[in-house]
Amino acid sequence: MQPRLRVELRRRLDQLQLDIRFEMGSEILVLFGPSGAGKTQTLQAIAGLMTPDEGLICLNDTILFRRQSGSPAINLPPRRRRIGYVFQHNALFPHMTALDNVAFPLGNGAQARRRAYDLLERMHLAHLAWRKPHELSGGQQQRVAIARALATESPVILFDESFSALDQPVRDRLHADLRALQAERDLVVIYVTHNLNDAFAIGHRIAIVREGRIEQIGSLPEVCRYPINVRVAQLLGLTNIIRARVIRRDLEGVWLDWQGWQIAAALPAQPPTPGTVVTAFIRPEEIRLVYPDRPLHRFAGHNLLPGRIIERRPGWRLYYLQVAVGETALEIAHPYAAYADLETGLGCHVQIGFRPESVIIIPDGGTTEASAQVADHPSLCHRA
Repeated sequence: MQPRLRVELRRRLDQLQLDIRFEMGSEILVLFGPSGAGKTQTLQAIAGLMTPDEGLICLNDTILFRRQSGSPAINLPPRRRRIGYVFQHNALFPHMTALDNVAFPLGNGAQARRRAYDLLERMHLAHLAWRKPHELSGGQQQRVAIARALATESPVILFDESFSALDQPVRDRLHADLRALQAERDLVVIYVTHNLNDAFAIGHRIAIVREGRIEQIGSLPEVCRYPINVRVAQLLGLTNIIRARVIRRDLEGVWLDWQGWQIAAALPAQPPTPGTVVTAFIRPEEIRLVYPDRPLHRFAGHNLLPGRIIERRPGWRLYYLQVAVGETALEIAHPYAAYADLETGLGCHVQIGFRPESVIIIPDGGTTEASAQVADHPSLCHRA
């Protein structure tokens, strides 16, 4: 039977009211959010290291915690929950070898040690079984910690910023190993991080946690492409967030007045009313520089804007430009080899273009026209 974890918990903390609810199956769910949002407290409640004021936590038909009106209270101690927990700093016993650390949850005896050795072998560490933690690298220590978590033989493993202190190549290898382990053993994995790159590298779904609550939960592409509100967009670090007034809408999309230019946007699930001021964003990698002698057909007629390059910055995989459009600086991300024969130096005047599908209107970002300030700038493009 596929494992199923249900979590409903409420707990009043010193500076936080924790109210978390979600269900998950055999997958990797990333809890993403800023420090102090309640991510670690959620893991601790699931593992039995923190007691909620009320709620329900159950794994399949086994109730791990219940404190609800009209039902007898249940609160299994951590040793009976036997949930695997990989801490940020691995928490290995320094006086024990790697083999002894992994064997610790299994008890004494030859069978326990054989099982521990097999787990170390699965984590590519059998040759280091007799070394102590201080004799291992950071990545090796975390592999031992993962093996020890697997030794609990629980279908649930919790990771609390477990790889954050490791170099990127080591994190990449551990992410690949963890995804393989999850698929191989049908594990329920909850992975806490505040690094969005790690979330994409490891997760199947993501839960955006803010001030003790889950703001949005869904697949990574869905949440990052369609944030449920402006708060989620800001937590995800989305750039090119704009405010614009709705001019009209039709079956193909929504037409916006932004700084005096008319731009087309994708039609959202709940189309805004004409006259409303909405919040939208344009992904940097979906904005193109348009060659003067080779206008792109898909941009013809709309979403062509004049700009001036005000900043150039190399990134890890992409090159970044800041282009001033009216009073707003838009970020553009492109491959290093792109635009090699186009002048893109500081101060250069360029034309940018983007598809209507690249302009995503964020729900609940609207206000009435009277309460918003929409600048009216002269345009070299279509005017609203």
